[in-house]
Amino acid sequence: MRLSVIILNYNVRYFLELCLKSVEAAIKDLEAEIIVVDNNSSDDSCKMVKQQFPNVILIENNENSGFSKGNNLGVAKAKGEYLCVLNPDTVVAEDIFKNVLQFAETKQNLGIIGCQLIDGNGEFLPESKRHIPTARIAFQKMMGYANNYYNLDIDENGIGKTDVLVGAFMFLKQETYNSVGGFDEDYFMYGEDIDLSFKILKAGFSNYYFGKTSIIHFKGESTLKDKVYAKRFYGAMEIFYRKHFSKNIVFSLLVKLSTKLASKKRRSIPEIKESDIIKTIIVSNNMPEALKPKLPQPVSKVANLSGAINNALIVFDANHVSYKSIIDYMKSKNITGKNSYRILPKNSNFILGSDSNVSRGEVLHF
Repeated sequence: MRLSVIILNYNVRYFLELCLKSVEAAIKDLEAEIIVVDNNSSDDSCKMVKQQFPNVILIENNENSGFSKGNNLGVAKAKGEYLCVLNPDTVVAEDIFKNVLQFAETKQNLGIIGCQLIDGNGEFLPESKRHIPTARIAFQKMMGYANNYYNLDIDENGIGKTDVLVGAFMFLKQETYNSVGGFDEDYFMYGEDIDLSFKILKAGFSNYYFGKTSIIHFKGESTLKDKVYAKRFYGAMEIFYRKHFSKNIVFSLLVKLSTKLASKKRRSIPEIKESDIIKTIIVSNNMPEALKPKLPQPVSKVANLSGAINNALIVFDANHVSYKSIIDYMKSKNITGKNSYRILPKNSNFILGSDSNVSRGEVLHF
Protein backbone atom coordinates (compact mmCIF):
# COMPACT_ATOMS: atom_id res chain seq x y z
CA MET A 1 0.00 0.00 0.00
CA ARG A 2 1.22 3.46 -0.89
CA LEU A 3 -0.12 5.67 1.92
CA SER A 4 -1.68 5.45 5.37
CA VAL A 5 -3.37 8.58 6.75
CA ILE A 6 -3.42 8.55 10.56
CA ILE A 7 -5.96 10.82 12.29
CA LEU A 8 -6.10 11.05 16.09
CA ASN A 9 -9.47 12.28 17.29
CA TYR A 10 -10.72 13.61 20.60
CA ASN A 11 -14.18 15.17 20.87
CA VAL A 12 -14.22 17.02 17.53
CA ARG A 13 -16.89 14.95 15.79
CA TYR A 14 -18.01 17.55 13.22
CA PHE A 15 -14.51 18.71 12.31
CA LEU A 16 -13.52 15.05 11.96
CA GLU A 17 -16.41 14.46 9.54
CA LEU A 18 -15.29 17.35 7.35
CA CYS A 19 -11.66 16.21 7.55
CA LEU A 20 -12.51 12.64 6.54
CA LYS A 21 -14.58 13.81 3.58
CA SER A 22 -11.69 15.92 2.33
CA VAL A 23 -9.20 13.07 2.85
CA GLU A 24 -11.42 10.58 1.03
CA ALA A 25 -11.48 12.94 -1.95
CA ALA A 26 -7.69 13.29 -1.78
CA ILE A 27 -6.96 9.52 -1.81
CA LYS A 28 -9.51 8.71 -4.50
CA ASP A 29 -6.92 7.66 -7.08
CA LEU A 30 -4.30 6.34 -4.65
CA GLU A 31 -3.70 2.99 -3.01
CA ALA A 32 -4.30 4.34 0.46
CA GLU A 33 -6.07 3.77 3.76
CA ILE A 34 -7.42 6.02 6.50
CA ILE A 35 -6.95 5.09 10.16
CA VAL A 36 -8.81 7.01 12.87
CA VAL A 37 -7.67 6.55 16.44
CA ASP A 38 -10.24 7.85 18.92
CA ASN A 39 -8.96 8.79 22.38
CA ASN A 40 -12.14 7.91 24.28
CA SER A 41 -14.26 10.81 22.98
CA SER A 42 -17.45 11.57 24.89
CA ASP A 43 -19.24 12.76 21.75
CA ASP A 44 -20.52 10.47 18.98
CA SER A 45 -17.33 10.56 16.90
CA CYS A 46 -16.99 6.77 16.75
CA LYS A 47 -20.64 6.24 15.86
CA MET A 48 -20.34 8.79 13.07
CA VAL A 49 -17.22 7.11 11.63
CA LYS A 50 -18.86 3.67 11.68
CA GLN A 51 -22.02 4.93 9.99
CA GLN A 52 -20.59 7.32 7.41
CA PHE A 53 -17.11 5.95 6.71
CA PRO A 54 -17.28 2.14 6.73
CA ASN A 55 -13.96 1.84 4.90
CA VAL A 56 -12.08 3.79 7.59
CA ILE A 57 -10.14 1.69 10.09
CA LEU A 58 -11.31 2.81 13.54
CA ILE A 59 -9.34 2.19 16.72
CA GLU A 60 -11.36 2.98 19.84
CA ASN A 61 -9.28 3.66 22.94
CA ASN A 62 -10.91 3.27 26.34
CA GLU A 63 -8.83 6.14 27.70
CA ASN A 64 -7.28 9.37 26.48
CA SER A 65 -3.77 8.09 25.89
CA GLY A 66 -2.39 11.36 24.53
CA PHE A 67 -1.10 12.43 21.13
CA SER A 68 2.06 10.33 20.95
CA LYS A 69 0.65 7.01 22.09
CA GLY A 70 -2.52 7.45 20.06
CA ASN A 71 -0.63 8.09 16.83
CA ASN A 72 1.81 5.27 17.55
CA LEU A 73 -1.18 2.90 17.87
CA GLY A 74 -2.40 4.07 14.48
CA VAL A 75 0.99 3.60 12.85
CA ALA A 76 1.22 0.07 14.29
CA LYS A 77 -1.86 -0.80 12.20
CA ALA A 78 -0.68 1.04 9.09
CA LYS A 79 0.21 -0.82 5.90
CA GLY A 80 1.39 2.15 3.86
CA GLU A 81 4.91 2.79 2.64
CA TYR A 82 4.28 6.42 3.54
CA LEU A 83 2.46 7.88 6.53
CA CYS A 84 0.60 11.14 6.90
CA VAL A 85 -0.09 12.15 10.50
CA LEU A 86 -3.02 14.53 10.23
CA ASN A 87 -5.06 16.51 12.75
CA PRO A 88 -8.85 16.00 12.70
CA ASP A 89 -9.45 19.77 12.59
CA THR A 90 -7.97 20.10 9.11
CA VAL A 91 -9.19 20.27 5.52
CA VAL A 92 -6.96 19.03 2.71
CA ALA A 93 -7.03 19.72 -1.03
CA GLU A 94 -7.88 16.96 -3.48
CA ASP A 95 -4.37 16.92 -4.99
CA ILE A 96 -2.31 17.22 -1.81
CA PHE A 97 -1.12 13.63 -1.47
CA LYS A 98 -0.36 13.27 -5.17
CA ASN A 99 1.78 16.43 -5.07
CA VAL A 100 3.57 15.53 -1.85
CA LEU A 101 4.25 11.98 -3.04
CA GLN A 102 5.76 13.30 -6.27
CA PHE A 103 7.99 15.63 -4.27
CA ALA A 104 9.00 12.85 -1.88
CA GLU A 105 10.17 10.66 -4.73
CA THR A 106 12.72 13.31 -5.76
CA LYS A 107 14.52 13.33 -2.39
CA GLN A 108 17.17 11.12 -0.85
CA ASN A 109 17.53 10.76 2.93
CA LEU A 110 13.99 12.06 3.21
CA GLY A 111 12.76 12.90 6.68
CA ILE A 112 9.44 14.66 7.20
CA ILE A 113 7.57 16.77 4.67
CA GLY A 114 5.29 19.52 5.94
CA CYS A 115 3.00 21.78 3.97
CA GLN A 116 1.62 25.30 4.22
CA LEU A 117 -0.99 25.66 6.97
CA ILE A 118 -3.61 28.39 7.05
CA ASP A 119 -6.13 29.07 9.79
CA GLY A 120 -9.90 29.44 9.51
CA ASN A 121 -9.48 33.03 8.30
CA GLY A 122 -7.04 32.10 5.54
CA GLU A 123 -4.04 33.48 7.43
CA PHE A 124 -0.71 31.70 7.10
CA LEU A 125 0.38 29.88 10.25
CA PRO A 126 4.11 30.55 10.72
CA GLU A 127 4.62 27.39 12.79
CA SER A 128 4.40 25.54 9.46
CA LYS A 129 8.20 25.88 9.35
CA ARG A 130 10.37 26.37 12.41
CA HIS A 131 13.89 26.19 13.79
CA ILE A 132 14.94 24.02 16.72
CA PRO A 133 13.66 25.93 19.79
CA THR A 134 16.82 26.20 21.83
CA ALA A 135 16.39 27.88 25.21
CA ARG A 136 17.65 31.19 23.79
CA ILE A 137 15.23 31.07 20.85
CA ALA A 138 12.33 30.03 23.09
CA PHE A 139 13.11 32.86 25.49
CA GLN A 140 13.25 35.36 22.60
CA LYS A 141 9.87 34.12 21.34
CA MET A 142 8.36 34.44 24.79
CA MET A 143 9.60 38.05 24.91
CA GLY A 144 7.94 38.77 21.55
CA TYR A 145 10.90 38.27 19.20
CA ALA A 146 9.89 35.28 17.08
CA ASN A 147 12.11 35.81 14.03
CA ASN A 148 14.56 33.13 15.13
CA TYR A 149 11.80 30.71 16.14
CA TYR A 150 10.10 30.57 12.74
CA ASN A 151 12.04 29.75 9.58
CA LEU A 152 11.74 32.98 7.63
CA ASP A 153 14.37 31.96 5.08
CA ILE A 154 11.73 30.04 3.10
CA ASP A 155 8.87 31.88 1.46
CA GLU A 156 5.35 30.83 2.51
CA ASN A 157 4.82 29.41 -0.99
CA GLY A 158 8.35 28.10 -1.33
CA ILE A 159 10.19 24.84 -0.81
CA GLY A 160 13.21 24.22 1.38
CA LYS A 161 14.82 22.37 4.23
CA THR A 162 13.64 23.23 7.71
CA ASP A 163 14.29 21.85 11.19
CA VAL A 164 10.82 21.46 12.66
CA LEU A 165 7.40 20.74 11.15
CA VAL A 166 4.02 20.84 12.80
CA GLY A 167 2.14 17.74 13.97
CA ALA A 168 -1.07 18.81 12.24
CA PHE A 169 0.46 17.47 8.98
CA MET A 170 3.58 15.30 8.92
CA PHE A 171 4.31 13.18 5.85
CA LEU A 172 7.12 10.61 5.93
CA LYS A 173 8.08 7.04 5.19
CA GLN A 174 6.86 4.52 7.72
CA GLU A 175 10.33 2.98 7.75
CA THR A 176 11.81 6.33 8.81
CA TYR A 177 9.16 6.84 11.48
CA ASN A 178 9.85 3.43 12.99
CA SER A 179 13.63 3.79 12.75
CA VAL A 180 13.58 6.62 15.33
CA GLY A 181 10.93 5.05 17.54
CA GLY A 182 8.00 7.17 16.35
CA PHE A 183 6.51 9.76 18.68
CA ASP A 184 8.04 9.80 22.15
CA GLU A 185 5.32 8.75 24.59
CA ASP A 186 6.86 10.78 27.41
CA TYR A 187 4.96 13.67 25.81
CA PHE A 188 1.21 13.57 26.44
CA MET A 189 0.30 16.55 24.27
CA TYR A 190 2.49 19.19 22.59
CA GLY A 191 6.18 19.00 21.83
CA GLU A 192 5.92 15.60 20.13
CA ASP A 193 6.27 17.12 16.66
CA ILE A 194 9.36 19.08 17.69
CA ASP A 195 10.86 15.97 19.27
CA LEU A 196 10.16 13.76 16.23
CA SER A 197 11.51 16.39 13.84
CA PHE A 198 14.70 16.69 15.88
CA LYS A 199 15.19 12.92 16.24
CA ILE A 200 14.87 12.50 12.48
CA LEU A 201 17.40 15.29 11.86
CA LYS A 202 19.86 13.68 14.28
CA ALA A 203 19.43 10.36 12.44
CA GLY A 204 20.77 11.99 9.28
CA PHE A 205 17.55 12.70 7.39
CA SER A 206 16.40 16.04 5.97
CA ASN A 207 13.05 17.65 6.75
CA TYR A 208 11.32 19.75 4.09
CA TYR A 209 8.73 22.48 3.99
CA PHE A 210 6.62 22.11 0.84
CA GLY A 211 4.70 25.36 0.47
CA LYS A 212 3.23 24.53 -2.94
CA THR A 213 0.22 22.94 -1.29
CA SER A 214 -1.90 24.09 1.64
CA ILE A 215 -4.35 22.80 4.21
CA ILE A 216 -6.75 24.54 6.54
CA HIS A 217 -5.97 23.97 10.21
CA PHE A 218 -8.75 25.17 12.46
CA LYS A 219 -6.15 25.62 15.16
CA GLY A 220 -7.74 25.55 18.59
CA GLU A 221 -10.26 22.78 18.00
CA SER A 222 -8.54 19.87 19.69
CA THR A 223 -7.89 21.97 22.76
CA LEU A 224 -8.51 25.49 23.94
CA LYS A 225 -5.53 27.84 24.19
CA ASP A 226 -5.85 28.55 27.91
CA LYS A 227 -3.62 28.28 30.99
CA VAL A 228 -3.85 24.48 30.89
CA TYR A 229 -2.58 24.56 27.31
CA ALA A 230 0.29 26.87 28.26
CA LYS A 231 1.39 24.66 31.15
CA ARG A 232 1.26 21.53 29.01
CA PHE A 233 3.09 23.12 26.09
CA TYR A 234 5.92 24.61 28.09
CA GLY A 235 6.08 21.52 30.26
CA ALA A 236 6.65 19.58 27.04
CA MET A 237 9.44 22.00 26.18
CA GLU A 238 11.14 21.18 29.45
CA ILE A 239 11.00 17.48 28.54
CA PHE A 240 12.48 18.29 25.13
CA TYR A 241 15.40 20.28 26.56
CA ARG A 242 16.10 17.66 29.19
CA LYS A 243 16.22 14.89 26.59
CA HIS A 244 18.22 16.56 23.85
CA PHE A 245 20.55 19.16 25.37
CA SER A 246 23.42 18.76 27.79
CA LYS A 247 22.72 19.91 31.31
CA ASN A 248 24.18 23.06 32.79
CA ILE A 249 22.89 25.40 35.48
CA VAL A 250 22.50 28.51 33.32
CA PHE A 251 20.66 26.59 30.60
CA SER A 252 18.30 24.97 33.11
CA LEU A 253 17.49 28.28 34.78
CA LEU A 254 16.80 29.92 31.42
CA VAL A 255 14.44 27.09 30.44
CA LYS A 256 12.55 27.31 33.74
CA LEU A 257 12.27 31.09 33.47
CA SER A 258 11.05 30.88 29.87
CA THR A 259 8.43 28.24 30.60
CA LYS A 260 7.20 29.92 33.78
CA LEU A 261 6.77 33.35 32.19
CA ALA A 262 5.34 32.01 28.94
CA SER A 263 2.76 29.85 30.74
CA LYS A 264 1.27 33.05 32.18
CA LYS A 265 1.15 34.79 28.82
CA ARG A 266 -1.65 34.16 26.36
CA ARG A 267 -1.41 35.46 22.84
CA SER A 268 -4.28 37.76 21.97
CA ILE A 269 -5.66 37.40 18.44
CA PRO A 270 -8.31 39.89 17.31
CA GLU A 271 -11.48 38.06 16.33
CA ILE A 272 -14.00 39.02 13.71
CA LYS A 273 -16.97 40.62 15.44
CA GLU A 274 -20.57 39.94 14.51
CA SER A 275 -20.95 43.64 13.70
CA ASP A 276 -18.23 43.29 11.04
CA ILE A 277 -20.38 40.88 9.03
CA ILE A 278 -23.15 42.64 7.09
CA LYS A 279 -24.13 39.97 4.55
CA THR A 280 -23.82 36.30 3.63
CA ILE A 281 -22.69 34.83 0.34
CA ILE A 282 -23.25 31.12 -0.27
CA VAL A 283 -21.08 29.62 -2.99
CA SER A 284 -23.38 26.89 -4.23
CA ASN A 285 -25.68 25.81 -7.03
CA ASN A 286 -28.39 24.71 -4.62
CA MET A 287 -28.76 26.82 -1.47
CA PRO A 288 -30.27 24.81 1.44
CA GLU A 289 -33.43 26.72 2.32
CA ALA A 290 -33.28 25.61 5.97
CA LEU A 291 -29.87 27.24 6.33
CA LYS A 292 -30.78 30.66 4.94
CA PRO A 293 -32.69 32.09 7.96
CA LYS A 294 -29.87 31.14 10.34
CA LEU A 295 -27.33 33.33 8.56
CA PRO A 296 -26.60 37.09 8.65
CA GLN A 297 -28.94 38.84 6.24
CA PRO A 298 -29.10 39.55 3.37
CA VAL A 299 -28.18 36.15 1.93
CA SER A 300 -27.24 35.69 -1.71
CA LYS A 301 -26.17 32.68 -3.74
CA VAL A 302 -23.40 32.67 -6.35
CA ALA A 303 -21.92 29.90 -8.45
CA ASN A 304 -18.42 31.38 -8.28
CA LEU A 305 -16.65 34.11 -6.33
CA SER A 306 -14.97 36.93 -8.21
CA GLY A 307 -13.53 40.26 -7.23
CA ALA A 308 -12.97 41.71 -3.77
CA ILE A 309 -15.55 40.88 -1.11
CA ASN A 310 -15.60 42.64 2.26
CA ASN A 311 -17.42 42.15 5.56
CA ALA A 312 -19.19 39.00 4.46
CA LEU A 313 -19.83 35.55 5.82
CA ILE A 314 -18.80 33.31 2.93
CA VAL A 315 -20.25 29.80 3.03
CA PHE A 316 -18.61 27.27 0.70
CA ASP A 317 -20.82 24.37 -0.31
CA ALA A 318 -18.48 21.40 -0.77
CA ASN A 319 -21.22 19.70 -2.79
CA HIS A 320 -20.54 22.37 -5.41
CA VAL A 321 -16.93 23.55 -5.02
CA SER A 322 -13.72 21.62 -4.45
CA TYR A 323 -11.76 21.75 -1.22
CA LYS A 324 -8.78 22.98 -3.20
CA SER A 325 -10.74 25.96 -4.53
CA ILE A 326 -11.97 26.76 -1.01
CA ILE A 327 -8.41 26.78 0.33
CA ASP A 328 -7.08 28.82 -2.61
CA TYR A 329 -9.80 31.45 -2.24
CA MET A 330 -9.30 31.80 1.50
CA LYS A 331 -5.59 32.35 0.93
CA SER A 332 -5.83 34.79 -1.95
CA LYS A 333 -8.89 36.84 -0.97
CA ASN A 334 -8.52 37.14 2.79
CA ILE A 335 -6.50 40.36 2.46
CA THR A 336 -9.43 42.23 0.91
CA GLY A 337 -11.26 42.75 4.18
CA LYS A 338 -12.88 41.22 7.22
CA ASN A 339 -14.55 38.12 5.89
CA SER A 340 -15.62 35.07 7.83
CA TYR A 341 -15.60 31.60 6.27
CA ARG A 342 -17.70 28.49 6.79
CA ILE A 343 -17.79 25.15 4.97
CA LEU A 344 -20.81 22.99 4.29
CA PRO A 345 -19.44 19.43 3.96
CA LYS A 346 -20.85 17.13 1.32
CA ASN A 347 -24.20 15.58 2.23
CA SER A 348 -24.26 17.22 5.67
CA ASN A 349 -26.70 19.42 7.58
CA PHE A 350 -24.21 21.70 9.30
CA ILE A 351 -21.64 24.35 8.46
CA LEU A 352 -18.47 24.97 10.42
CA GLY A 353 -15.46 27.22 10.62
CA SER A 354 -13.35 29.24 13.03
CA ASP A 355 -12.71 32.98 13.26
CA SER A 356 -9.87 32.63 15.77
CA ASN A 357 -6.91 30.31 16.08
CA VAL A 358 -6.96 30.43 19.90
CA SER A 359 -10.56 29.39 20.61
CA ARG A 360 -13.09 26.78 19.56
CA GLY A 361 -14.74 27.13 16.20
CA GLU A 362 -18.42 27.27 15.37
CA VAL A 363 -20.72 24.49 14.22
CA LEU A 364 -24.15 25.61 12.98
CA HIS A 365 -26.84 22.99 12.37
CA PHE A 366 -29.79 23.46 10.04
